[in-house]
Amino acid sequence: MAETKTQAEKAFDQFVRNFSAKYPKATGVLVKDRDTLLCFHDFPAEHWIPIRTTNSVESTFATIRQRTTRTKNCVSRNTLLGFVFQLTLAAERSRLKLRGFNRLTDVGRGIKFQDGIGALEEANDIENKQQSIAT
Repeated sequence: MAETKTQAEKAFDQFVRNFSAKYPKATGVLVKDRDTLLCFHDFPAEHWIPIRTTNSVESTFATIRQRTTRTKNCVSRNTLLGFVFQLTLAAERSRLKLRGFNRLTDVGRGIKFQDGIGALEEANDIENKQQSIAT
């Protein structure tokens, strides 16, 4: 994974160059959705993994689907709903928690992020460097 959006765009362009001859339809879809695919760079770096994956949602429903398929026609509707509820609670306990939960307020306030770093953080870093040089 690229550290910056610029590096990601270069890698994206190289991928399209390398594979567009073999897979024109697939690369066409990727090129069409380029901005959406790379938008996670505009969020805090701690949030990149959950933004880039849907595995937590898929794995929860896969567990429920596997269990309910096996118990089909063996229980009543109410029992099955309780069973699904308990499975969902168990899946929630085992799911990874969101790293950088405290950064959600920054995202909500509309702070701009570039390559996972907030604009205010850069201003604070520059201010701290200037103060350390002055002292």
